[in-house]
Amino acid sequence: MPEPAAWLRRGISRNGGPLVEDSEVVWLQAGPYFADSRGFAGVTSYDGSRVHFHHLTGEPGEDTGSLRSEGPNLVEWGTNTDGSTFLEVWTPLPAADGESGSWSGPGYHVVRVGRHVVHVDSGGGTYARL
Repeated sequence: MPEPAAWLRRGISRNGGPLVEDSEVVWLQAGPYFADSRGFAGVTSYDGSRVHFHHLTGEPGEDTGSLRSEGPNLVEWGTNTDGSTFLEVWTPLPAADGESGSWSGPGYHVVRVGRHVVHVDSGGGTYARL
């Protein structure tokens, strides 16, 4: 299970393709709750070998993968619900210490880690730095 943290994606490889980045993607993890600026948020669970990201708000789905540390970075590889595979490289964002938490209501979910906030609703995800 990932520790509470704020992560910036450095690249993604889809179905074994090259590692690329075409937009800023931020993932915040506060306890079991996560929010991803691509437009989904929910609860993370761990079955002993794989991490499951259960989407509860925003884009539907469930990602299942494994995590490993490579220096300061976190490498995630796994499978989407449609059977496609991914490998993502994440680097920690500065200013992630301080208050953290997760809030939700009808149709929205917000996660804060330090100075980083991701808000997800039916319109997508929004990242802000306080």
